[in-house]
Amino acid sequence: MELLLIRHALPVRRELVEGAADPELSDAGVAQAERLAEYLSAEAVHAIYASPLRRAVQTAEPVATRFGLAIIEIDGIAEYDRLSSEYVPIEELRASKDHRWAKLLADDWSDRPETKLEFATRVHDAVEQIISGHRGENVAVVCHGGVINAYLARVLGTPDSTSFFYPNYTSINRVVASSAGQRQVLTINETGHLRGTGLPIGLYGK
Repeated sequence: MELLLIRHALPVRRELVEGAADPELSDAGVAQAERLAEYLSAEAVHAIYASPLRRAVQTAEPVATRFGLAIIEIDGIAEYDRLSSEYVPIEELRASKDHRWAKLLADDWSDRPETKLEFATRVHDAVEQIISGHRGENVAVVCHGGVINAYLARVLGTPDSTSFFYPNYTSINRVVASSAGQRQVLTINETGHLRGTGLPIGLYGK
């Protein structure tokens, strides 16, 4: 089967005093999601999964509509910041030299609700569960940068890494998974559907 790990589109910035931020998509993010759906329309997609976080579900919606599918939400592919009271796009952190940018660069997990290993194991188990139910099919999984990093790191044999690359908004990362257990990475950070649109792509790329 072919697994399409897709990062969510650009959400709004949200910083709360308490409670989970769980931001919705920005206007640019909505346009990115529509471009994603149009791009995938030339392919076969047999099922679509999403993290329960709003930015992932809203990114999945145009794809689900295009293929006439119901979105299956699965908690195991939620991001490590799902309970955080703030969400600031990483591009804004970097541009303002925010102290949180330095923390991300340092891969500091000291205030996260899971250890790096717990997170990576949760993600791996959830993705493998999805794979097991879709032999011979193409499945889209709309999730998060950390989730994509964690799973691809396992496939590539670097299980201690959860931030070895930066997935752009609505980027597609393809993995071929065989019923015998082999996993092969086909593409990483596929964002042709955003090139030349004027929409933000992410930390790198125009």
